[in-house]
Amino acid sequence: MNYVIGHITVKDPAKWAEYRAQVPATLAPWQAELVFRGERLAVLGGTHAHSDTVVIRFPNAEAVDGWFNSAAYQALIPLRLAAADVDLISYAAG
Repeated sequence: MNYVIGHITVKDPAKWAEYRAQVPATLAPWQAELVFRGERLAVLGGTHAHSDTVVIRFPNAEAVDGWFNSAAYQALIPLRLAAADVDLISYAAG
């Protein structure tokens, strides 16, 4: 399994809601699953600048790359940039 974790600071709640509503359709062709979406409760150690986090599970690294580079997801990036500051990181589960 591979995961994409997004650390998020929302700038425009209306645009963020629009973006979030459209992301699931971009995940479906890649057999990806939204595992977790939540707001930061507390930073227990170190520092963390973002307020929200999302975790998406993919069957493999090829699916992560396919999703991120797909025309469907690439079309959403301008909306994402307008809506929030987002750091997206992919991870391989070991």
